[in-house]
Amino acid sequence: MKITAYSTETCVWCHKLKDFLKEHQIEFEEFDVGKDHEKAKEMVEKSGQMGVPVTEIDGEIVIGFDEPRLKRLLKIKD
Repeated sequence: MKITAYSTETCVWCHKLKDFLKEHQIEFEEFDVGKDHEKAKEMVEKSGQMGVPVTEIDGEIVIGFDEPRLKRLLKIKD
């Protein structure tokens, strides 16, 4: 499973997303779109969104910290 998190340093929801992934021991690649303009452009092209976080899970885009959808895509049981 390939997981990419597009985030910024100052985004509270980005920190919640990364903490959630770490808590569930899920490996992910992270890009700080506040510093990496190429990745910011890539994120907007994939999601149509300029806001963060944006998470890509095996080609599926999750906008914001949508915990129920993240759990479903990552097959995390409550």
